[in-house]
Amino acid sequence: MTASVKSGCETHTFVRVLLADDSPSMLQAARRILEPEFEIVGTVDDGQAVLEATESLKPDVLILDISMGVINGLQAARLLTRLGSKAKIVFLTVHKDQEFVEEAFSAGAVGYVIKPRLGTDLLVAVREALVGHTFVSPDLISRSPHGP
Repeated sequence: MTASVKSGCETHTFVRVLLADDSPSMLQAARRILEPEFEIVGTVDDGQAVLEATESLKPDVLILDISMGVINGLQAARLLTRLGSKAKIVFLTVHKDQEFVEEAFSAGAVGYVIKPRLGTDLLVAVREALVGHTFVSPDLISRSPHGP
């Protein structure tokens, strides 16, 4: 899944990330934040495209919006989990309600970042996901059973 690049004696491993959001500006912002550290293998704007891109691109991490067309992010996550996808799922969303947080984790998520905290939380959430930990934006932790 991860790509390794050898330069001299060092081997750099790039974690493959797929971004999914129906807002081009949000995709661009997430890419800017993640790209120095991770390889963005694709961007898509709806849940159906997430399913297709996950199958063909084999990302290590999926960054999913909840509110997307065709199939929403929660439905896509549930389907991918059922199909045995090994990709770590981190939601990046405007939804702050506890029921969305709980539904995201029951759909297979390991991270939940609210869009106003994109700049401070997204990198942390992806790093935590990669080491097997869960992450929830701090504004939501007091209401979430998935906080630290």
